[in-house]
Amino acid sequence: MQHKIDVEKLGPQGEIMAHAIEACVHCGFCLPACPTYQVLGEEMDSPRGRIFLMKEVLEGNLNLEEAQPYLDKCLGCQGCVTACPSGVPYGELITTYRAWSETKRHRSPFQRLFRIGLQETLPYPARFRAAVALGRLGQPLKPLLPPLLQAPLELLPNQLPKAEPLPELVPAEGEKRARVAFLAGCAQQVLQPGFNHATLRVLAHNGVEVVIPKGQGCCGALAMHTGERERALRFARTNLEAFAGEYDAIITNAAGCGSGLKEYPLLFHGEPEQEKAQALAARVKDIAVFLAELGLKAVPPLSRPLKVAYHDACHLAHAQQVRAEPRRLLRSIPGLELLEIPEGELCCGSAGTYNLEQPQIAATLGERKARNIIASGAELVVTGNIGCFTQIQSHLRKLGREIPVLHTLELLDRAYRQSPILPGR
Repeated sequence: MQHKIDVEKLGPQGEIMAHAIEACVHCGFCLPACPTYQVLGEEMDSPRGRIFLMKEVLEGNLNLEEAQPYLDKCLGCQGCVTACPSGVPYGELITTYRAWSETKRHRSPFQRLFRIGLQETLPYPARFRAAVALGRLGQPLKPLLPPLLQAPLELLPNQLPKAEPLPELVPAEGEKRARVAFLAGCAQQVLQPGFNHATLRVLAHNGVEVVIPKGQGCCGALAMHTGERERALRFARTNLEAFAGEYDAIITNAAGCGSGLKEYPLLFHGEPEQEKAQALAARVKDIAVFLAELGLKAVPPLSRPLKVAYHDACHLAHAQQVRAEPRRLLRSIPGLELLEIPEGELCCGSAGTYNLEQPQIAATLGERKARNIIASGAELVVTGNIGCFTQIQSHLRKLGREIPVLHTLELLDRAYRQSPILPGR
């Protein structure tokens, strides 16, 4: 595709956008892989259509505000990246375009306030805990609120787990096989602190010493994927310092956070810290990848056979191309039957803050995912991302099906400790 994008005027980010746009040959392989196209059926709500819109805006042929509604509806799930035969780096394109366009677009005062509320709350565990408590008090007012404010209330847990502070160091049990740094995450520490503690126990049991750097903060993915580039850079610079030590790997147990860290070279493109960003990103590994490469110690057999469905988080399966390793870990548990979810490649609708900013589309995708999980016949659902966990759990409950949802490492931890996997069993 020939383009007339003024790369020099747009700067380093313009190079990224022009390269991605050039790569698209408009073949249409992305259409069935795109969740919003599946739901809405509109060409402009597909990756191919959105690439055309971005090209027209950047070339000055289309007003930015005309294109924005279609671009806002993109989940950023990168299902199209997996499907694309031409290797279009759509994830890099949409992230960079949103950073470029955010400062130029018009938002209503309510939209701006809502986004500020998300950006100033979700990345900070103490603030987020307070916001969740306040939201639960406001549940009776939900019918009176606009849809944009109802969505966060619908996703709140019935009960907030007690805060479980993390230690700065977890020693390896037995012979030390590796030393890693661990990213604790933000919302996950509030909503499901057990994810992290299960992860630390499994790592220690497998001879891994874990350091939880005290100076770390949010990975910046939330800001990066919603166009708040300067905010994302501030978070990322904090982490470049916090994770500067000597480690065999930097471990994450949340797909979105792992992708966020791996996207630091994109975020720092043209910045003085670009080499540092590349060095950090090269050491980042999802917990499933790290353990699969390390080799698990033998897992005791389950007390009874168990049918488990594994849900591929988009930022693990599509953004990081990690699919086999989590399944390998699950298959290492004797007595576990691993099931595939119909349409498993389609996003569940969580996608960072998408289920808060686009609640109707997210709800449609969430219900579709929950129905497919039920159709699989699973007794338990396992995933590797806090957003997917919350979305799936919420929509299973809405359908009246209390199928338990666990993190991959929670299930592995319970198997190691021979604790009950399912409630009452």
